[in-house]
Amino acid sequence: MIGGRVVIGALVPLTRPGWVEAGRHLLAGLELAVRDVNDAGGIAGRALELVVRDTAADPQRAAAAVDELARLGVAALAGEYHSVVARAAAARADALSLPFLCSSAVLDALTEQPTQWVARLAPAQSHGWRIYADFLLGAGHSRIAVAAEPSVYWASGTRILRDHLAPRGGTVIELDLRALTPAAVCDELVGNRATALLLLAGHPEPAVSIVRSVRRDRRLAEIMIGAPAGQPEFAAWATSLGDDGAAIPFLRYLPERLSPLGTRIGTALRERLAEAPSFVAFEGYDTVAVLADVLRSHDADRARTAESWPRVAVEGTRGHIRFSRTPGISVWQWTWTPVQVVDRDPVEPDRFRVLHTG
Repeated sequence: MIGGRVVIGALVPLTRPGWVEAGRHLLAGLELAVRDVNDAGGIAGRALELVVRDTAADPQRAAAAVDELARLGVAALAGEYHSVVARAAAARADALSLPFLCSSAVLDALTEQPTQWVARLAPAQSHGWRIYADFLLGAGHSRIAVAAEPSVYWASGTRILRDHLAPRGGTVIELDLRALTPAAVCDELVGNRATALLLLAGHPEPAVSIVRSVRRDRRLAEIMIGAPAGQPEFAAWATSLGDDGAAIPFLRYLPERLSPLGTRIGTALRERLAEAPSFVAFEGYDTVAVLADVLRSHDADRARTAESWPRVAVEGTRGHIRFSRTPGISVWQWTWTPVQVVDRDPVEPDRFRVLHTG
């Protein structure tokens, strides 16, 4: 507690090179849930407060923020969107014995060793990206090119795809974006007879330039472009690319139909954001809902909070949330949030089409 208030530290990318739009949605969900908790009486009559720190997609900045928030006396940490940043935050939280509920990052190895201090809402990358690989095979794609920037996250995604697709007759062709211009990417796709191109690259660049080049190359009229990490989820994608940004499948962590709670929160998030909420906004809301439930039970004691992960049973906006230990994953994991493969409808780009569920 700080001054009679129960305080949660929030890690959010709010400035470039962080994915600012994702950060804004994540923060909207966190803040809305704090408001709802306080409207319902707070934490045993004490106000819940959020102290926000901008990570700007910088792992060192995130680790420093964890140190600062721990010194301030926060009861727990919440948030973060970028996997590599969340990994740095989780390592510091583990070292400082500070509970951390990660909202959005999916990298399987969020910590090097198993830890009791960290839990996660988003599905592990190996789970979601295997579902995406199944979608590719079901859509008839077996020669798949990945245009990737250097990153632990992108490299992990490529490995998951290859390991899942190879035994099923699929081939993954790696294109190094450090060495290829968008035009050269098009030439490689033609030369390798790829039927699908997956963008494992940042938005807006180089992703936008690659999409434009591929869409304008008559040799590639039949190729499917995909973005499993979710770049097309946000409005800035449609603003940047217009019609070119449609029909690009990505992963989204929402159920086919929201519950009454999810519908109510979705309406409130839309009002707060002045646009349709992404799944990241729902992740933010669910994060605070879980932490508030735990903090009410354990009087904001850090050790007791961490011990409570396996006993969590909270009705979230996207389903019933429980945490368990999952092979190959070092943190307490919700297994699993609903997973969809969706795209923007070419006829109506503001509408999403569900193509596959897992």
